[in-house]
Amino acid sequence: MSRTLAEVAAMHPWFFPTFVFVLGACIGSFLNVVIYRVPAGKSIVRPGSTCGCGKPIAWYDNIPILSWIILRGHARCCGRAFSLRYPFVELLTGAAFLACWLHMPPAAAACGWVFLGSLICATFIDLDHMIIPDVFTIGLAIEGLILSALIPLLHGQHGDFYAVDSLRSVSEALIGMVAGSGVVLWIALIAEAALKKEAMGFGDVKFVGAIGAFCGWHGAMFSIFGGAAVGTVWIGAALVWQKMSGKPGSGAPRAETPEGEPASMGLGVHVPFGPMLAIAGALYFLFLRGRVDAWFSQLTALL
Repeated sequence: MSRTLAEVAAMHPWFFPTFVFVLGACIGSFLNVVIYRVPAGKSIVRPGSTCGCGKPIAWYDNIPILSWIILRGHARCCGRAFSLRYPFVELLTGAAFLACWLHMPPAAAACGWVFLGSLICATFIDLDHMIIPDVFTIGLAIEGLILSALIPLLHGQHGDFYAVDSLRSVSEALIGMVAGSGVVLWIALIAEAALKKEAMGFGDVKFVGAIGAFCGWHGAMFSIFGGAAVGTVWIGAALVWQKMSGKPGSGAPRAETPEGEPASMGLGVHVPFGPMLAIAGALYFLFLRGRVDAWFSQLTALL
């Protein structure tokens, strides 16, 4: 079977990458449903996709990416506009699936699909609602532990003894989960004591633990400090753009006062940190693992 797949890949090198991208786009269409319904407490299975006017969306109007382009972003039934986010999430998920496939062995890539799909959901839910549901924190951490045991390659373990590799992989996941959550928790507690108010939501603490379950403690640490760097660049660029364009709120993540009221970006307001953590975690998982791990190895040697 594997030989046949290898022959197909050799004869048609475009086949599997194309299939993976299309699969990712289809999963992205489902993630749009998850992003909308999970915070609302609705079933992600029933009913099927419906327009804002309440009419069901036909399957031929629900083809990932293409349907939005063909319909020019408007519903066939009533003409109301569909958000650009829908094709963007589908495109982003397809690209994430393809990146996993091109950079990893198939088994590790499949783990990456679970991980990155969850990061995408958590990102957009946090942007919309300033929360990260437990299914994308505690649930994702449990999935990371299970996949680490079943597929040791997730943490780079590929020796001759599966049981030993599995144990080492689970150990990496556990250390990453505990270390990531622990560091963020201490940062949150120290910041809260210094500022006399809540500085970071507990959802972020659990979220970094989930990232650590898939990326180990190196990835968890990178997501914390890399996420802070991503947030600084993102918010800084948004503030510059707002000043130049005269459009308050454009390009910036949602901001709230400590009491939960909408606010303009600035000091003393709460912003969703989950998307920054997710971006940094995805960058480590897909592209930066080797460089970051080498840096940590050099740091450990110096110490």
